[in-house]
Amino acid sequence: MTNIEKYNNAFMESFEISAEDLPGLKYQDIDTWDSVGHMTLIAALEEAFDIMMDTDDIIDLSSYEKGQEILSKEEYGVEF
Repeated sequence: MTNIEKYNNAFMESFEISAEDLPGLKYQDIDTWDSVGHMTLIAALEEAFDIMMDTDDIIDLSSYEKGQEILSKEEYGVEF
């Protein structure tokens, strides 16, 4: 499975949405992306990529696209 597939699956499984819903998706755009859903997503991403995210990055992850930007940082080393 590619990194983008892992990333998309984390979003789709955490929020029970389809791939078509991902582009442009932002925090609290959907009912399932609330504070609890956010932590579910973070746990899924950490497990998928075998990383531990920094608290500031967890807070900053406010959209589908921003998450890719954060995970692409050198400290996480995820390439999309």
